[in-house]
Amino acid sequence: MLIPVKTQTGIYNIVLERGVINKANEYIDLCRKVLVVTDDGVPAEYAQTVAQMCESPFVVTISQGEQSKNLKSFELLLSKLVEYGFTRSDCVVAVGGGVVGDLSGFAASTYMRGIDFYNIPTTLLSQVDSSVGGKTAIDFMGIKNIVGAFYPPKAVLIDPETLSTLPRRQLSNGLAEALKMSMTHDKELFEIFENGDIDENIDIIIEHSLRIKKSVVESDEKENGLRRVLNFGHTLAHAIESANEMESLYHGESVAIGMVPMCDESVRERLITVLKKLGLPYCFSGEDLDTVITACSHDKKLTGNDITIVYVNDIGSFEFRKMPFAEFIETVRKAVNV
Repeated sequence: MLIPVKTQTGIYNIVLERGVINKANEYIDLCRKVLVVTDDGVPAEYAQTVAQMCESPFVVTISQGEQSKNLKSFELLLSKLVEYGFTRSDCVVAVGGGVVGDLSGFAASTYMRGIDFYNIPTTLLSQVDSSVGGKTAIDFMGIKNIVGAFYPPKAVLIDPETLSTLPRRQLSNGLAEALKMSMTHDKELFEIFENGDIDENIDIIIEHSLRIKKSVVESDEKENGLRRVLNFGHTLAHAIESANEMESLYHGESVAIGMVPMCDESVRERLITVLKKLGLPYCFSGEDLDTVITACSHDKKLTGNDITIVYVNDIGSFEFRKMPFAEFIETVRKAVNV
């Protein structure tokens, strides 16, 4: 299945197909030097599968985790591109999750002012979200994604079969982002979460999520307006991620908690039922909450004493809502405090 994405920056295809990683050369010109970037948490066979199709492959493996999305790793990739004599006609291929994709894409965007970049996401979180949209970045001085560029890939190859090696918790982590998109855009997708078998419908879940992301990105590539809807649940989630006490939570788990206060009470009941079904958290203790609320006060969407959030009154629709920060905090306390 081809899903074209057309933006002002570029046009590229998302290829959603089981087994597509085994025929990547049908969609990517690999008859050149190719820097294949992966991490040590991704089964090595995935990167090797791609490398074996390349005329001149160079595989770089970084350490898994957000801590690798830094200047040191960025410098490593650039140094390898120089060392191996890459030119503007060569390319970078990311094989892994969001960290690998963000880092590789940013390196490709800056080397010789930009060389071809392709993304083969192997986690559900990256398949439904970060691989599409052209955001590339690294973390700097403790601030997530503060240095980066909008640099769309030449193609995104999504193979649901790569999910078979993921732990259940990582699958749930990715499902949280797909659930997020159903809450704001797709009642039918939400009902699949609510009533369907998740494993049997995983390809449909990925497709629906991609079509939502495609639509939003095509309308607002550089997050000047509509694309902010993708931040549903992220105001609280980013605060959770920056609070030391919450380090054990994955991104999707933080988003799961973050969605709960940002919807109508009747919607909230349905959401919590689905979160339980997916094994995702929906609340935390008062002690942790105090730390998270402090972190919320540094959110970039805070203007004076007001904050703008994405709010869901009915499944499948949303509104941007500006509210006093004190009201936001009280809403959060009531919704997620155990």
